[in-house]
Amino acid sequence: MEQIWQYLIILVILIIIAIAIIKSKQKDFKLEANKLVEYLGGKDNIIHYETNKSRFIVELKDTSKVNKEGIQKIGAQGIVEIDNQLKIILGNQTQKIEKFIDALKQG
Repeated sequence: MEQIWQYLIILVILIIIAIAIIKSKQKDFKLEANKLVEYLGGKDNIIHYETNKSRFIVELKDTSKVNKEGIQKIGAQGIVEIDNQLKIILGNQTQKIEKFIDALKQG
């Protein structure tokens, strides 16, 4: 019986460690979205934006303010610049980013 309790305690400890590892690997979305806005030259530099599946398409006032290297460091898989528009491949986070920027621009 004592051995079962030892196994249960070890199991609980392993579960706690696994949860801690998973949480530490998850990116803080709000922080990443703020960084993206900053790397795009700030919220005032963003004229228009939309999402299309995994792409975040943004029209900017001044593309010289963009930090493409920073955008790639936060997870962009690709960036295409055409005139004053950027198409950024961000994966499944695009809808959340669009909602975040909506709230940021309104507030």
